[in-house]
Amino acid sequence: MRKEWALLILVTGATGFTGSFVVERLIAKGFDFACFVRPTSDTTSLKLRGIDIRVGTLDDYESFFRALRGVDTLVNIASLGFGHAPNIVKAAEQAGVRRAIFVSTTAIFTSLDAKSKAIRTEAERLIISSQLEYTIIRPTMIYGTERDRNMCRLIRFINRSPIIPIPGSGKYLQQPVYVEDVADAIIAALSVPKAVRQIYNIAGAMPLEYNAIIEEICKLLGKRRLVIHLPVNLAIIGVTVSQKIPGLPKFTVEQVLRLNENKAFDIEMAKKDLGFNPLSFQEGIRREIERLRAIGFI
Repeated sequence: MRKEWALLILVTGATGFTGSFVVERLIAKGFDFACFVRPTSDTTSLKLRGIDIRVGTLDDYESFFRALRGVDTLVNIASLGFGHAPNIVKAAEQAGVRRAIFVSTTAIFTSLDAKSKAIRTEAERLIISSQLEYTIIRPTMIYGTERDRNMCRLIRFINRSPIIPIPGSGKYLQQPVYVEDVADAIIAALSVPKAVRQIYNIAGAMPLEYNAIIEEICKLLGKRRLVIHLPVNLAIIGVTVSQKIPGLPKFTVEQVLRLNENKAFDIEMAKKDLGFNPLSFQEGIRREIERLRAIGFI
């Protein structure tokens, strides 16, 4: 390990879904690191491991600047979609941070007028124009445990409902990425000099149609389901209505529209530079379903 590349790391988003996996890897590999957490975050796991905890919020510049004391490397897993990038970049530069890994998202490529797209795009622009030795990692939809925001809900819905409505044709390509693969890419970027001032799209091994995703989940659950394709406009109405009915899964209009965009990405650069070797969706979703069964989630 090249310790000179990570004298002291500060991790944001450490208690989140992806962040928790990154923390486990930092511990396993012997990195010296601290975690920047909100006052309301559940830090029980971090405290049990004796990890240095620095408290504040990313919209409070002074608290974040203080947390960067003695830090050589920033690993920013916290979302860039909330407009905190100006504070993060400015504080890191002024604190003398040299190296920085930023987790962005391939959602910046959407053709939709998504609310956070402009914020995330501007965040990347600020990072690229900064003095930091940055790496930007853009995952596609991340899945893998009961904490993911998409696949676990879809699995639970398929497990319970005899009818599966699909907005549109279901033929648009998806390329979800397993959470442990994302964590591995972040850790790899810390120790690869070639990754400095580079941007990597991170996705699953191969793209597949949404129809195939549904089919694979049904197969692994051992469920036979009636799949109904709905016109997108009708699906939007259905989602809008379902949001007001207690007990129904809460999908958004943007999620419906995003299902009808191709989300396939070239990951060859990440493979070459970071040794990125992601799981197939079939293997990743099998692991997730096994975990959900083990904890009684399905």
